[in-house]
Amino acid sequence: VVQLVESGGGSVQAGGSLRLSCAHAKISYAFYTLAWFRQAPGNEREGVAALYDDGTTVYADSVKGRFTISQDRSKITLYLQMNNVKPEDAAMYYCAFRYGALRYPSEANQYSSWGQGTQVSVSS
Repeated sequence: VVQLVESGGGSVQAGGSLRLSCAHAKISYAFYTLAWFRQAPGNEREGVAALYDDGTTVYADSVKGRFTISQDRSKITLYLQMNNVKPEDAAMYYCAFRYGALRYPSEANQYSSWGQGTQVSVSS
């Protein structure tokens, strides 16, 4: 189990930017998947972006070209840079971890560790 702590949520105007952070201890596994998910009221949790241990990234079509997932050099913080934010991006955002490189990183039930979430609100 890897402890994950999100921060950086808040209110942003449509078209604006926000950066979410997810602090975690240094991961001892050689292969792993880190990801950002979001869940709006009444909706299922959906995968937003994933990052593999080798730096490969995967994005949901709805955020491609607007969001960027990254990890700091020390590999103890995961980020989600959100640009050109849209009203439909409003949700609770969670970071998640799973050892191993997941073939389908957008499936929430595959992850073993979750943060508590950080809320993103978007005003138009």
